[in-house]
Amino acid sequence: MMGKREKILSVRNMIFIALFAALLCVTAPFSVDIGPVPLTFATLVIYLATAVLGSVKGTVAVVIYILLGAFGLPVFSRFQGGFHVIAGVTGGFIIGYIPLAFVTGFFADCFPKKIWAYVLGMAIGTIILYTVGTAWFMFKTGNPLGTTLAMTFYPFLPGDAAKIIVACMTAPKLRAALSNMNRR
Repeated sequence: MMGKREKILSVRNMIFIALFAALLCVTAPFSVDIGPVPLTFATLVIYLATAVLGSVKGTVAVVIYILLGAFGLPVFSRFQGGFHVIAGVTGGFIIGYIPLAFVTGFFADCFPKKIWAYVLGMAIGTIILYTVGTAWFMFKTGNPLGTTLAMTFYPFLPGDAAKIIVACMTAPKLRAALSNMNRR
């Protein structure tokens, strides 16, 4: 029986981690400008990656994506890359992807067959994402909380709710298929 570390580093797991990191790199640059914080599909891919792969492997995929962007690949919104993007006003949201991923995956790991757990994990993870991103945005811009929430929170609630619904309809089936594949 393989240990946990060996299992994470299996070729199959590395392929799925790389696949979701690549999916993030391909989808996140396409964004809709609705203010200083753009609307992207990154959160949907993170919901799916971590709900399907679990907390550790899903978070590794997200960290790989962030590192690729930090080193200059244009994988962040608006086809941006570089550490300056992470240090900029939207950088808190990029860093907030990490706890979003871990929390979403944690709930999926603990309750893999319970839809409510996927919803709860994604919702709590999104609250953490909003908190980190909003706090960083306030710090960088000096805007008061009300103004910041109008730019970083309220406009994104309907879209993220829809993404959670789509991810919750899709992820458990993908997770079960991956689990069945791993048994072979």
